[in-house]
Amino acid sequence: MKYDFTSITDRAGQDAIALDMLPVQGAAVKEGFSRIPMWVADMSFPTAPSVQEAMSARLGHPFYGYFTPRKEYYQSIIRWHEERHGVSGLTASCIGYENGVLGGVISALNVFCSRGDKVLVHSPTYIGFTGSMTNAGYQIIHSPLVQDDKGIWRMDYADMEEKIRKNHIHCTVFCSPHNPSGRVWEREELERAMEIFKKHDVMVIADEIWSDLILAGHKHIPTQMVSEDARMRTVALYAPSKTFNLAGLVGSYHIIYNPAIRDRIRKESSLSHYNAMNVLSMHALMGAYQPSGAEWVDELCTVLTANVNYAVDFILEHFDGISLTKPEGTYLLFLDCSSWCDKHGRTLDELLKAGIEVGVLWQDGRPFHGPCHIRMNLALPRSLVVEGLERLRKYVFE
Repeated sequence: MKYDFTSITDRAGQDAIALDMLPVQGAAVKEGFSRIPMWVADMSFPTAPSVQEAMSARLGHPFYGYFTPRKEYYQSIIRWHEERHGVSGLTASCIGYENGVLGGVISALNVFCSRGDKVLVHSPTYIGFTGSMTNAGYQIIHSPLVQDDKGIWRMDYADMEEKIRKNHIHCTVFCSPHNPSGRVWEREELERAMEIFKKHDVMVIADEIWSDLILAGHKHIPTQMVSEDARMRTVALYAPSKTFNLAGLVGSYHIIYNPAIRDRIRKESSLSHYNAMNVLSMHALMGAYQPSGAEWVDELCTVLTANVNYAVDFILEHFDGISLTKPEGTYLLFLDCSSWCDKHGRTLDELLKAGIEVGVLWQDGRPFHGPCHIRMNLALPRSLVVEGLERLRKYVFE
C-alpha cells in the first residue's frame, strides 16, 4: 500500500479521549497492560497526508482573520460527491456549513417541528441522536430494526408506518449508513422507506457522515438520489470528520436541494452566531477532498474490510455466546452479549470492566439501545486488533 496503516503512534497526552479517558465509570486498567482504543469513533490512523499538507500550507501564512469560504471549498464537495457517490446536479447553492452533524440535525428539527414533537428514529440508535434530540426537547419514537434469518439488520416498514400514523409524526432522523449496526442500505430499501415518508408527509433528516467508509462488496446510495420527491424532502448532513479522523477540527455541511427548506434552515443555523466555519477546517476539507485523499480512503476501506473480516471470524470462533452481524459500512461491531452473560452468570457491566482491566477499551452498547451489547471500534492497525482480541480470548472469554 502507498499509505501507512500499520505503524502505531503514541497518542497518549495528545488530546485524544480515545486513550486518555476510560469509557466505563469505575473501571481501571491493570498494571502491565497498555491501552487499546476500541470504543469512541476515532481512528488510530494518522489522517491523509493531503490534509496535513493543506493545513500546513495555510498555517504558513500568518494571518487568520475574518474570511468567507473559498469557491474551491464548494467545488471540492461537489466533485467528491459526483466522483464517489454518483451525485448529479449538486451546486454550491445547495451546500451550507454546519459546526457539526448533530447541530445540523437540531437546526433542521427546529424548522420542521415544534418542541415536544415526536420524531421517528430507528433503534439501535446513535447515542448522539438521543442526547441532542432529548436535550432540544423532542420525543424520540423508536422503530426497531429487525434481523432476518441471516442476521442482517432490516427496516420494519409496517412498524415504521404504524408509529408514524399512531404518533402523528412528520419528521424522521435517518442514519445512512446506519450506526451502530453498520448497515449500508440498498436502493430498494431506501425507495420503500422514502415512499412511506412521502405517503405520510414525513420530512427526512439524513445523517450520512459514514457514507465514505463502505466495506468491500457494498455501495452507499445517497438518500436524496432515490427519487425527485426524496431529493426535495431530505436534508442530508455530511462531514469529512469520520472519513479522515478530523472531529477535533470541527466542520460539517448540509446538502439541501429544496430552496424553501434551505433558506429556513440556514436562518435557523445562523441564530446562535456560533455556527461559523474555521479557516483551518476549510483547508482540511479541501485537502481531504482531492484525488490523493480519495486514494487514501480507498486504501483505508480495504484495511477496514480486512480488519472486520478478521475480527468477526475470530469472535465467532473463540467467543462462545457472543453473536454479531458483519457490518457493511463503518468500522464498528455491535456485539450481542446476552447469551454469554446468561451462560456465565455475569452482568454486562462486569464484562465491560473485565475487558477494560486488560486494556481493551470498548463501549457500553446500552446507550445505543442494545440491551446487552458492546460497541467495538476496529479502525486500528491490524497488530492492535489482533492484540486486543487475543487479550479478550485469554483473559475474558477463556
